[in-house]
Amino acid sequence: MGMFDFLKGKSGDGDSAQTLMSPVNGKVIAIEDVQDPVFSQKMMGDGFGIVPSDGDIYSPGNGKVVSVFPTQHAVGLLLDNGVEVLIHIGIDTVELEGAPFDTLVKEGDKVTPETKVSTVNLEELASAGKENTVIIVFSNMDQVDKFDLSTTGETARGTEIGTISSKK
Repeated sequence: MGMFDFLKGKSGDGDSAQTLMSPVNGKVIAIEDVQDPVFSQKMMGDGFGIVPSDGDIYSPGNGKVVSVFPTQHAVGLLLDNGVEVLIHIGIDTVELEGAPFDTLVKEGDKVTPETKVSTVNLEELASAGKENTVIIVFSNMDQVDKFDLSTTGETARGTEIGTISSKK
């Protein structure tokens, strides 16, 4: 229990529903429209994609960092409601071995939608022939009660785009 627990509203089990914010400026798309079958067929979990207009990537919600990949193309978060989120930057970008990416957080860091977790050089991705879609995947779907993506299309970072509820 932290001293800021009162900020979460009702006491007790915490809120199972968390608002999701767009983590990057760009076009929000359904996960089915992501150009990679591993993601579009939800093999990794449900979620959404954003075709970014800039390379500054923020957390989609409140939580903490649980994994930073050595190749820097992905960051794993645990939201305060217990849902695991994988932020995966681009498609097949693990092959770039970290070159265009800069992870700005480390394991254990608290994050909010105001936390910039990563930057990516979109020009470098383009010249490497990689799709730049930022993919947000809920990787522990057994803990997810309901995911609602209420906004698609061009959005500004920090725009409310949906909610994710966990089973409590």
